[in-house]
Amino acid sequence: MRLGFIGCGKMAAALAEGVLKAGVFSREDIFVSDRYAKAAEALAKKTGVQLRASNGEVAADADTMLLCVKPGDVPDALQEIRGGKNKLVISIAAGVTLHTLQQHGGDSIRFVRVMPNTPALIHKGATAYAIGASATGDDAALTEKIFAAVGKVFRVKEELLDVVTGLSGSGPAYVYVVVEALADAGVLMGLPRELALDLAAQTVAGAAEMVLQTKMHPAQLKDMVTSPGGTTIAGLEALEAAGIRSAFLSAVRAATERSRELGAEN
Repeated sequence: MRLGFIGCGKMAAALAEGVLKAGVFSREDIFVSDRYAKAAEALAKKTGVQLRASNGEVAADADTMLLCVKPGDVPDALQEIRGGKNKLVISIAAGVTLHTLQQHGGDSIRFVRVMPNTPALIHKGATAYAIGASATGDDAALTEKIFAAVGKVFRVKEELLDVVTGLSGSGPAYVYVVVEALADAGVLMGLPRELALDLAAQTVAGAAEMVLQTKMHPAQLKDMVTSPGGTTIAGLEALEAAGIRSAFLSAVRAATERSRELGAEN
C-alpha cells in the first residue's frame, strides 16, 4: 500500500509524521507534492518521504491519496489526478461535499471526506469522517488507521460533517480564547503573566482529560467542585450572566453555517 499527499501544509505534515511513527506506512511508500514546491521539499526533507514534482506523479505512484488543499483549490487538484483507476482519495478540505469531490474527480475514484483538527499536530486530534457511495469497508478501515495515528477517530453521516467542522474543527480556536481570557483574568487579579498562562492551560487540559477518563457528564464534574456559597458558584454566576453558553452555541452555529457555505461555493 502506497500513500500520496496532495498538498503539504501543517496538517499534511502532522499526518505524515503520525503514520510513520505508528508504522502504518514506510518512508519509501509515501509520496508528496504541492503547488508550492518548497512546501513539498520541506516535508520530504523533514520526514524522508518521497518527493514528486506534480500531483499527477503522486497519483501515478500512490494507491491512496490524502487531499490536503484549501477548498478553492480542490477542483484543480482533482483535475490533475482525474482518471486514475482504483484509487482512494481522502479529502480534508472543509465544506467540500462527497458529491462535489466525485464530480471533479470522476467515477473511477473512491472518496472519503474527513474533518480533522489542529491538535493532530501533537497527536491529540479529533477526526470525523464519512465515506462516499463507492468507498468500501476497507477504505473506512484505512482512513481510521491513518487518522488514529494522530488522535481519536469517529465515523459519522456526511450531513453531520459541517457540524463537526463547527464544533471540533474550529473548536480549538474557541478553547484558545478561553485559555487566553483565563490567563488575562489571572493577570488582572495579580498573577505573573507566565504563571497565569500555565495555570490556565493546565486547568483546561486537566478538566478535558477528566471528562474523557471518567466518562462522567460535565455537569456532574462541575457540581463536584461547586460548594454551596463558595467561590466556584460565584464564578459560574458571572459566566452565566455574561451568556457563556449562548456564546458557544452561536459560535458553533456560525462555523457550521460557514462550512455549508463553503460547500456550496465549490
